[in-house]
Amino acid sequence: PQFSRLKILGHKEEILKIANEQDQVLKKLGGGAVDLSCRIIDDYLVVHLLVNVKDAMGANIVNTMCESVASKIEELTDGKVILRIISNLAVERLAHARAVFGKDDIGGSDIVDRIISATDLANSDPFRCATHNKGIMNGIDALVIATGNDFRAVESGAHAYASLGGYHSLTSWEKTMDGDLAGSIELPMPVGVIGGGTMSPYARLSFKILGVKTSTELSCVAASLGLAQNFAA
Repeated sequence: PQFSRLKILGHKEEILKIANEQDQVLKKLGGGAVDLSCRIIDDYLVVHLLVNVKDAMGANIVNTMCESVASKIEELTDGKVILRIISNLAVERLAHARAVFGKDDIGGSDIVDRIISATDLANSDPFRCATHNKGIMNGIDALVIATGNDFRAVESGAHAYASLGGYHSLTSWEKTMDGDLAGSIELPMPVGVIGGGTMSPYARLSFKILGVKTSTELSCVAASLGLAQNFAA
């Protein structure tokens, strides 16, 4: 695998060119395949295409690009490509949100401490953490569905991300110097505002209500909703 890895990296620009030929419009908009990396796992070589899909969710074009470069990779490595498909663990599309809740507004210091303790337990106990993260996704899934995006892709990516280094909470809660409750969230958010189901009348209405025009804005709303849902639960 190591020799094949070096061979592929040595032909990176040629492989990216093949990928970008699949969607000239995306390339003209400033997107497209922008980088390539390789990982060795036992006897397997995993090749990652990093694709800037702009304001689309992007699954279809990424899959098309993967299909298009497969034969070139086989030619370079004298190997056999097993899979040509997107990964839903979109670590390059992370969304973040944070908020501070005044202790007097939420019932006092005891409530602050209990919410922090509940998150600490989730980080130590996967049985609790499964429900903890499910509660976060309750809010996010509703938004993703309403905007015509793929909630299954978002769900799988979120739980896979939570499993990196051991299954843990997607949110973090701590006490500020003033004793208030500070929360934050980080998770992959592969959503779009153009293409596929996002073009349905109901999805367009949702975007209008939300006031979002870009995938970045939608990602931020989704992350904020997940954090709010976790706090409310």
